[in-house]
Amino acid sequence: MKALAKLGMIAALGTSLFLTSCAGEYYVADQPADVVYDPGAPPYDGAVWVGDDWVWSGGHYIHNRGHWEHERHGRAYVRGSWEHNDRGYRWHRGHWK
Repeated sequence: MKALAKLGMIAALGTSLFLTSCAGEYYVADQPADVVYDPGAPPYDGAVWVGDDWVWSGGHYIHNRGHWEHERHGRAYVRGSWEHNDRGYRWHRGHWK
C-alpha cells in the first residue's frame, strides 16, 4: 500500500513539473525588432534551418538564434511568427508539421 502511495506522489510531482514547464501566453506592447541573420549554406545534405526563436524570460522576450537540424521525412518546419491582438504581441514558436 505504501508503494502505491509513493507511486501516486511521484506521478503527481511529475505532472506538476510538466505543467509548470508548459509555455504560457506572454504579451508585450511592442514587437521586438527583427534580427537579421544569414545561416549560410547547409552544412550537410538534408539539413533544414530551424529558424530563429523568441523565448520568454525575465519579463521579456529574448532572441535565440536558429540552428540546423536533420530533415524529418514527411514533415516540414513551420517558422515561428508574431501574433498581434488587443492584448499586444505574442510569439508563436516554430514547429515541425
